[in-house]
Amino acid sequence: MNLKYIFVSGGVISGIGKGTTAASVALLLKLSGYKVAIIKFENYLNLDAGTINPIEHGDPFLCDDGTEADMDIGTYEKFLNENMTKENFVTMGQIYKTVIERERRFEYMGEDVEAIPYITDEIIRRINLLAKKKRAEIILVELGGTAGEYQNVLYYEASRILALKNPGDVLHIHVSYVPTPKHLGEPKTKPTQLSVKTLNSMGIQPDIIIARSEEFLDKRRRDRFALFCNLQSEMIISNPNLFSVYQVPLILSQQDLEIKILKKLGLKPIKSDLKDWEKLVETIRRLKKKKVTISIVGKYFGTGDYQLRDAYAALFDALDHAAWNLQLNLKINWVDAEEVEKKGIEIIGQTQGIIVPIGWGERGAEGMIASASYARIKKIPYLGLCYGMQLAVVSFARDVLGWKKANTLENDKKTPYPVITLMPAQEKYIKERAYGGTMRLGAWEAEVKQGTLTYSIYQKKRVWERHRHRYEFNNTYTKDFEKAGLIISGRSVKEGLVEFIELSQKEHPFYFGTQGHPEYKSRPLNPHPVFIHFLKAVMNNDN
Repeated sequence: MNLKYIFVSGGVISGIGKGTTAASVALLLKLSGYKVAIIKFENYLNLDAGTINPIEHGDPFLCDDGTEADMDIGTYEKFLNENMTKENFVTMGQIYKTVIERERRFEYMGEDVEAIPYITDEIIRRINLLAKKKRAEIILVELGGTAGEYQNVLYYEASRILALKNPGDVLHIHVSYVPTPKHLGEPKTKPTQLSVKTLNSMGIQPDIIIARSEEFLDKRRRDRFALFCNLQSEMIISNPNLFSVYQVPLILSQQDLEIKILKKLGLKPIKSDLKDWEKLVETIRRLKKKKVTISIVGKYFGTGDYQLRDAYAALFDALDHAAWNLQLNLKINWVDAEEVEKKGIEIIGQTQGIIVPIGWGERGAEGMIASASYARIKKIPYLGLCYGMQLAVVSFARDVLGWKKANTLENDKKTPYPVITLMPAQEKYIKERAYGGTMRLGAWEAEVKQGTLTYSIYQKKRVWERHRHRYEFNNTYTKDFEKAGLIISGRSVKEGLVEFIELSQKEHPFYFGTQGHPEYKSRPLNPHPVFIHFLKAVMNNDN
């Protein structure tokens, strides 16, 4: 069969759930028995998401191969239960860099290199490259941003060219927002009509519109929608606000979306088998009897007067997955580490667990160190993720070893006790100000000590976790820490770098830090054991 292409574009506003919708469509087609691949095209000129402030564009998602990608790549992994790679994530910066490098190598044989056809050709090449690698029958292409932005017009042009050259094999889904203004009390389709008009001006007629709205659209709205957007009414799919994003595939399938897509593409229409997802949604919906409260002490929560979950999206997802599995009613307090510094540790309040997550630099670090100390002294279950592990080491050095000026070299270049330091290979990058893509990235293998808390979590001697950091535990001080009671429970197999630290469970119910990022590997149908064990300890903590 010919390779089939599905483009997913967005309209009216960003952040309407285009990535979740694209992942849901891919899941439905996969569960219908087709080989599916999915790719995200981003508008920005960054080569990846690694150097972008998480407040600006959300938590960069880290892949096994070290790719620092957009959050939507994490959504793809969670929905499809597949590991994504660099081929699944493309930025406009990558596209331009590739074309310019080819021009410098004289690969265009003296032609004047222009956006069309050379940029659009490279976009299409990337799509087909992934399809070939995955041996896909259907490939979904999510176009970043919204219709009408100048940054992504070349992506739309590439989709138009593909449709022209492959008649019958290309389908366009437009995900658009249908607002319900409070003073009117009814959904308004005009913004989407204008969005579709923008698509039409680029030579694209959407085949299906997925309408994001507060409630299901009624027949009147669907009929008018279809009339003004040049579609049959059954091709208007309602995607209302739901209690969980994992309900989206079920809602779309209830409207036979996968059947409509397959028919449009000339493929055998097969209904998706969603039994596992139905069970998951029922688990999420079910009343949870046990209620627990944890605090996340971070530094990327705020933007202006607003707080954003996206800066720690993978962590929040991993906690949700584990809480559903344990049937917990989980309440999370967001604690600004800088406020801890200013007002004292008391602002954390009553909590049954503390997490210090990923972070960079000096801002808020002392508040995180204080939180690690507080959790250790008060016997509150503690989970340190990457920076949270490193600062737990600093806390232990100051409080237990008595090294009051101990610190990470990242924050204090003159500390007499650099318990967290740069690897020699990283010093060169820092001197050259080479930050993007130069850290210890991707999946690294570690060997776990038997008889430790870490081993009880993983239940195996060799484990792989994803990494995204530059600074490491300073092995010079290993004997000092171990003599004082800090357990180094796992090291990387090849380099001997510290991967896991903990306290004896005779001294503390759960004090655990990992240099890796287990949050990136958690899936809704398969929660990560680190979060399962942390929340189990929280359940038993009466602080």
